[in-house]
Amino acid sequence: MKTGIRLKKHIIRFKYLYIMIFPVLLYYAIFMYVPMNGLQIAFKDYRPSMGVLRSPFIGLRHFTSFFSSFYFTRILRNTLLISFYDILFGFPAPIILALILNQLRGIWFKRTVQTITYLPHFVSTVIICGMMVDFLSRNGWVNALLSQITGIEPILFLQRPDWFRSIFVGSGIWQELGWGSIIYLSALSSINEEFYEAARIDGASRWQQLWNITLPCLMSTIIIMLILRVGRVMNVSSEKVLLLYTPNTYETADVISTFVYRKGLLESNYGYATAVGLFNAVINFVMLVSVNSLSKKVSESSLW
Repeated sequence: MKTGIRLKKHIIRFKYLYIMIFPVLLYYAIFMYVPMNGLQIAFKDYRPSMGVLRSPFIGLRHFTSFFSSFYFTRILRNTLLISFYDILFGFPAPIILALILNQLRGIWFKRTVQTITYLPHFVSTVIICGMMVDFLSRNGWVNALLSQITGIEPILFLQRPDWFRSIFVGSGIWQELGWGSIIYLSALSSINEEFYEAARIDGASRWQQLWNITLPCLMSTIIIMLILRVGRVMNVSSEKVLLLYTPNTYETADVISTFVYRKGLLESNYGYATAVGLFNAVINFVMLVSVNSLSKKVSESSLW
């Protein structure tokens, strides 16, 4: 009884906050949780004419078919390698940019750099990929520059499998570099200036201040963001891959998300595509829980 009264008072006190969060909860309920009912398609020979409930149950047939298929090893390797390169090179990039911007004293120059690095985030992926296609074409400015500097023949970047991962990850870093640095700049702004003043009095250099004050204070934010990133290790943008890859680059560009797209939408094999997508989600969940548990053991930072 007392718990109910306290809850009622709490809701009345913070009613405007609950009103603000209600549309968000409604969005996730409708578009994230209700569609989970469709996951049972992964275990059925789904036929649109029969519906989800009446389609015949086939157990793990879709999963065994996927694991034994020719494409399984290739798309799993490509997905993991692209995500690994993105974590290795893309994850530290916003941190480095935030640390550099934090050291700048000229407000005008600092804001200019921030604005320039933020802008690509607001450009759609379609336009970014179109720019990449133009820049890296035979007559694009990249080949023109290389030809003037080194005199080499034009390179067909988007036709060569060995270049695809570098182009994909590099363009992603360029697009999200500035936007990703915002959260680290916010964390840096919360560091007490008295720490730096005490360090300067003790004769600490900028590098020593960075190593002994800035990075330790920033570490909890870095760990949380890394956990979240590893939890999406199997998610590679299908839209961007579809816009950049060609039949010549399938061997390094084909990933799980594009495979699901082909099977589900182009071949109308909905049950098979759902099974592959469910496998993808389970791997992400396992990675998230594992990395969070590891972080909890080696540090004081974790998601739960």
